Amino acid sequence: MKRKLIYLLMFFLILAGCDSQEVKGIKIESDSIITKVEKETFENKELQIDTSFKTIHIFVALCDNKYQGIVPVPASIGNGQDPNGNLYWGAGYGVRTYFKKSNEWKFLESIKYDSLVMERVVFKHVSKNYYIVADAYNGKYIKKCIFDFFESSCGKLKDTLTVENRTIGINGYSSLVSFIGHDGLMEFDIGGDFTNTDQKMRDVIILSCVSKDFFGPYLKRANINPLVWTTNLMGPEAYTIHDALSGYVIGENNEQIRTRAAKAYSKYTKCSEKAARNLLVTGW
Repeated sequence: MKRKLIYLLMFFLILAGCDSQEVKGIKIESDSIITKVEKETFENKELQIDTSFKTIHIFVALCDNKYQGIVPVPASIGNGQDPNGNLYWGAGYGVRTYFKKSNEWKFLESIKYDSLVMERVVFKHVSKNYYIVADAYNGKYIKKCIFDFFESSCGKLKDTLTVENRTIGINGYSSLVSFIGHDGLMEFDIGGDFTNTDQKMRDVIILSCVSKDFFGPYLKRANINPLVWTTNLMGPEAYTIHDALSGYVIGENNEQIRTRAAKAYSKYTKCSEKAARNLLVTGW
């Protein structure tokens, strides 16, 4: 009789959708139930998203003299645990500062998270239905930053964010995802399968040294459209992506967007436009 009661309890727990429970020491596992719950969660999130707006999600690995294999920069801009002074974030040409000064984007909010994602900033385009969500990752965790970028690019990592009383899609729900920072793949490999999971093509911009060669192999099966990436060493400051996005939000094609990026890079780094075009390329 006792054994029958246990079996009945197990049966009702499974019907109730419990993916892992214990009944008098007996553990129940149901992978099919977990899969179904996860699928329904994604579907529910998609239903909540305001599709009249598109999102650009930028992953920034903060410049870090201590934890990254970079040519050292001045300590005030090379502390990967200090977003406010960081070369790629709070400094004059960092993402947060540069976009705050832009006439094309309106700053909405800054969110402080934790020791991994140290700050998130949100911008809204002044005339087009686009948001930018930019995340500043602790420079010590550059590997995690690149991993999240890869998972978002292929559609495996998806999330939502509430902005101005509407739900917008971020990560893999974004129309464009971007990585900015040191090319850590010169120093380490990243495990994982970044095969596209939803048949959706996402645009990507990767501003990092020799990013086409180092990031490309990981993204071969991710079903991406590489708008801008690089063939040589470069400084991934914000003016390049800013001007690329100026073309992106008005529907320009890959070559037009790449040209905007090259012109900005040429202007700010004082290199020739030809050199900038050789550095910043588009497509596979």
